[in-house]
Amino acid sequence: MFCEGQTLKQINGGNRMTQFKKGADALLGLEVSNEGGGNLNKRSFSKFGIGTSYKVRVMGPIDLMSYYGYNVFGKVSTFGAKNPSTLNKKGFVERNLTSWDKAAEYHAKLAQQAKESGNEKEEKAQKELASKYRGSLRFILGFIDLATGKELLIDLSKPQAQTVRTQILKYEKKLGKLAFELTKTNATGNARDTVVSLNPLIDFEEDLTPEEQANFKAQDGKEFDATLFDGIVYEADEKEMLQNLVTAGFNLALIGESLDGGASDDELPAEENFEF
Repeated sequence: MFCEGQTLKQINGGNRMTQFKKGADALLGLEVSNEGGGNLNKRSFSKFGIGTSYKVRVMGPIDLMSYYGYNVFGKVSTFGAKNPSTLNKKGFVERNLTSWDKAAEYHAKLAQQAKESGNEKEEKAQKELASKYRGSLRFILGFIDLATGKELLIDLSKPQAQTVRTQILKYEKKLGKLAFELTKTNATGNARDTVVSLNPLIDFEEDLTPEEQANFKAQDGKEFDATLFDGIVYEADEKEMLQNLVTAGFNLALIGESLDGGASDDELPAEENFEF
């Protein structure tokens, strides 16, 4: 588990690198329909809590990275799996389930049973629990903070990233001339009601301070440093993932697991492709 601004572990080679996609490769995750340990470094996500606002420069249309992450709003901050599940082309878990995927599947099966028995209230409750533990495709977008002239690395859900991406594409031909305001708001306190927006600041003289204008101009002719995405996502091993499940309120015994030892094969749910 980690908090915004905390130092994160680097990603080390091997097959795990395939879950992290940058630039044009990461864009595929935004375009697909929803249907159907290492060494320490000094990089961290930029703080972007409710009520946060940044004046930014967008350096290019593909300054982003995608990854599959887990979190529980207010309890467990977003992390990736050191040994990730295998996803299909639509981004759904296919095999090699992590403990979090098994927890989500456990409640998804109960939701299906409730549906078959006509218990709509229980079906809804179990679907909400399945959603609580289910991982999701997330995106890290890169910007320049005009207040400091430094890079921002903002972690967003897929819907939030799609909203921001729409604005970037709308003004793509004017990125070298327009500054933007990046904000996060929430009127209800419900995680699903969080809104991220990226709006253009048209008048440099009125909307930007002299220092912000200078920081904008200082980026002329430059590209965003994509290497900043490397090592930004914390990858939890299976023990950490189990601990995070407990923190989130899940009973590990339901999936045949415990913090002090593994489970026998006959205790674990079958690994299968599930979409819910």
